[in-house]
Amino acid sequence: HESNAILKKKVIGKEDVDIAAMITKLGNSDWVRQGLPYYEQNDQKCPFCQQSITEQFAQSLNDYFDEAFENDTKAINDLIVQYTKDAGAIQSAVVGIIAEPGKFMDVEKLKTEKAALDQAIAANTLRLENKKKEPSQTVTLDSLTTVLADIEAMINEANAEVVKHNKMVDNLAAEYQTLIAEVWRYVLNELDVDLKQYRENKEKIDKAIAGIEKSIMEAEKRIADKAKEIADLEKQATSIQPTINAINQTLKRFGFDSFSIADAGDGKHYKLVRADGSDAKKTLSEGEKSIVVFLYFYHLIKGSFSETGITKDRIVVFDDPVSSLDSDVLFIVSSLIREVCENCRNGVEHIKQVFVLTHNVYFHKEVTYNHKRLPDKCLDEESFWIVCKGVPHSQCDRHQCNPIKTSYQLLWSEVREAEKAVQTGVLVSPQIENTLRRILEHYFTILGSVDYKKLCDKFDGPDKVMCNSLFSWVNAGSHSALDDAYITPSDAMVKNALRVFKEIFVKSGNLGHYEMMNPPLATGAVAA
Repeated sequence: HESNAILKKKVIGKEDVDIAAMITKLGNSDWVRQGLPYYEQNDQKCPFCQQSITEQFAQSLNDYFDEAFENDTKAINDLIVQYTKDAGAIQSAVVGIIAEPGKFMDVEKLKTEKAALDQAIAANTLRLENKKKEPSQTVTLDSLTTVLADIEAMINEANAEVVKHNKMVDNLAAEYQTLIAEVWRYVLNELDVDLKQYRENKEKIDKAIAGIEKSIMEAEKRIADKAKEIADLEKQATSIQPTINAINQTLKRFGFDSFSIADAGDGKHYKLVRADGSDAKKTLSEGEKSIVVFLYFYHLIKGSFSETGITKDRIVVFDDPVSSLDSDVLFIVSSLIREVCENCRNGVEHIKQVFVLTHNVYFHKEVTYNHKRLPDKCLDEESFWIVCKGVPHSQCDRHQCNPIKTSYQLLWSEVREAEKAVQTGVLVSPQIENTLRRILEHYFTILGSVDYKKLCDKFDGPDKVMCNSLFSWVNAGSHSALDDAYITPSDAMVKNALRVFKEIFVKSGNLGHYEMMNPPLATGAVAA
């Protein structure tokens, strides 16, 4: 529409009419044309001067605006109508796209282009209206080619993306593989320098690993060679004679002169012989057997059953080694075990850990003696445990210091544990009543020579029954008869027994001894 010829044409009347020269001179063709409708409505009078118009002048006006003029005027009107229609269609189409742009359309950019389009159309419409009012004027419309081309390019680009997307959807598997390839290509391009550095570093590390593995293999071969060499040397150096001499020296030192250990004849085994050379195996006492077994074990932990293995690390367990020994031998055994512990503590020989288990309080005190240990602490490399028998299983309790002082103190510690158990609702040891009886026997009968019947007479009712129960086993030797008996008392029975037990000390005037051996608990002491 911008190139329509009517826009450049000056639409004026017929030039051979007598009034044409005047109109041309004044250049008021449009003004005259605009006045014609008013002339026709004003009873053939001039709408400007109100003078009557002659028929000749009226005919001149009609002749001036002839058929050619009317055709040009109609062309202008038709152009305006068509331009408005086409512009409206374009604007509606763009509005529709903006309303439903799709995922590939740049809506904001399209809105900007539409604003430019609307502005150009509005300006052109105004120019066309002016052309309609003043046909003699030439007008130039702003070209919409550029803005429409931009909009069309945006639409084509979005459509191309839609086609591409649809193609990808239709061929999703192939596109997926293509995407993977492109991602890896991108990764490789981005990481090219890093990958190159990685390969170089990997090559260096692989070479280093290969060198280390070779060194390890060579070292393992040297270790194997040395182990074989050590085994050969052990075979040459291993002999039972040093052990025989050491055991016999120990036996003589302890006064065991009636027998000794000798080589069985094969250089690998021992035999027990009397001074006259006869076999002593069947005539040894239990104590002699025990000391021989212990000494054999004592030297075994420093050697080996076979010709090899004497340099291997080991863990040693002594399980109640003094059960059949008298006090003199017990002291010697304790000293030897203490020596083993010191060697382990100082890293001497190949003993890495030592366990000592015992029921004997005296042996425990002997074997655990160490002047470096503080009364309320353990040494860094040792720990103390007490195994408490119970139902259905035993319990191991660790202590922060040596818990064993004397057997009498140990009995009182069981009383303290029972009081704590009653307060916290924990299962009480089934031997607690027997423990109470042993304390009463030790303190009142053996040390104090107190008549327990007179003590029981100081109680009344159920308390007297309980007091008699606690003392009833004293003369019968409850400390031995019930040591291995498992009787599970009720909580109420335990509470009552503990209360009456304390009352016995109160009524006998020995509360001070009770509190010394059993200091009050921090909270919730058992009521007297």
